[in-house]
Amino acid sequence: MSRSVTVGLDRTPASRAAAEWAAHEALIRKVPLHLVRVLDVDMDGDRAALERQGRLITDEVADDLAVGLPQLSTVGQVLAGRPSDVLCDISEETDLLVLGSRGLGGIAGFALGSMALATVAHATCPVVLIRSQAEEANGEDRLSPYAAAEARPPVVLGLDLGRPCDELLEFAFQSAARYGVPLRVLHAWQLPPVFGAAPTYPVGTEITEDLQNRTNMELREALRPWHDKFPEVRLTHRAILCRPSEMLLEAASEASLLVIGRRTRQARAGTHLGHVAHAAIHHVKTPLAVVAHE
Repeated sequence: MSRSVTVGLDRTPASRAAAEWAAHEALIRKVPLHLVRVLDVDMDGDRAALERQGRLITDEVADDLAVGLPQLSTVGQVLAGRPSDVLCDISEETDLLVLGSRGLGGIAGFALGSMALATVAHATCPVVLIRSQAEEANGEDRLSPYAAAEARPPVVLGLDLGRPCDELLEFAFQSAARYGVPLRVLHAWQLPPVFGAAPTYPVGTEITEDLQNRTNMELREALRPWHDKFPEVRLTHRAILCRPSEMLLEAASEASLLVIGRRTRQARAGTHLGHVAHAAIHHVKTPLAVVAHE
């Protein structure tokens, strides 16, 4: 299943929205779209009947996509197993895994069950989470990154300068280049622990300004080689004195795609994602890409 985009399907509106987003992504990457329905081995019922229902889902989605995107190549699969295990196995053979996610009722955000969280935590390829169009703040133009370029928000990357990684930077720059939109890179930084001894020390002093300037310089230098590789990308960057989760949640409202990283060693046991990734997964409205890295 190499050189493909894969979407996990069920009968939810978010799953259909994910299929539509994934279809456009596959087209721009010029790769097939794999439509996968996973039958949980713990599901009750006639196995043959469940497989037929699964095939109906993949065929229905493929037919609907073909109406608007006749040039799209699709492959449908119905697989059996623990959904998170099956999807993680697929992640080793596909370029991108796309999943739908329902909102938290009246709260703007994602409500991922244990299966989806386990998939995000263990997948080896980037995973993009998509909400249903009805729950998406700005509707179809935000869900599809292929509307008119001048009308689309930028790709936003949250970068930890303490753990910069090629996988994360490459994904963000490539995404911005594919969509023809700007790339906005943000880094949240904190005052050194010594400032905790003097909580009234005012932000904006000479020392704080010096730290801000140094952090901005470090961010600029970290991005320089990647901007050299992608000179067509309109790049802006900013280091902000704040908590990372606060920065990402605010920035997501102005992004066509929010990109964050996930350290692979954090997910070797359980579904631990780190508090920043966890906050983004559960509360952003924008399509969210989670990129695994060492």
